[in-house]
Amino acid sequence: MSNPNYTATISVDQSPKEAIEAIRNVRGWWSEEIEGSTARVGDEFRYHFQTLHTCTMKLVELVPDKRLAWLVTDNHFNFTEDKTEWKGTKVVFDISRKGHQTEIHFTHEGLVPAYECYSVCSDAWGSYIRGSLKSLIATGKGSPNPKEKAN
Repeated sequence: MSNPNYTATISVDQSPKEAIEAIRNVRGWWSEEIEGSTARVGDEFRYHFQTLHTCTMKLVELVPDKRLAWLVTDNHFNFTEDKTEWKGTKVVFDISRKGHQTEIHFTHEGLVPAYECYSVCSDAWGSYIRGSLKSLIATGKGSPNPKEKAN
C-alpha cells in the first residue's frame, strides 16, 4: 500500500544535529515572514505568503537529532474552495544516518492528492525541501520567501 501523504527525501553530508538545527531555522529556508517562536515543543508560529496562504503551526514533537513535527492549528488559502484544507494536518521531519550521510524524510501527513491544493502545495514543498532546506543545511544559505515590502 502506498502512502498518499506528500513526502520528499533529501540526503546531506552534514550531521543529524546540523540538519535539525537548520529545519528549526524556518526563516532560513521557508519564509522570512514567520512570526513567533519555532524552537521548543509548544511554540507556535504563523506563516503567510502574500494573500494566498496563511497558517499557524505548533511544534508538537522534537526528538533531538531524529524527529521534528508541527501541527497545523489554523489555515487559510485564498485559492481553494475549502480554505482550511491544511488544518489538523501534521508536518514531520524524520532524520537518520545512512552511511556517511544524513537523510531527512519529510512528510506532510494529511496533504493528500484528493485536496484541491495538492498540486500547488506539493510543488511548493518540493522546492522548499529539495532546494532551499537542502541548501541551508549544506551551505548555510537557503532561499526562503523574502520579507514582503510594505505598501
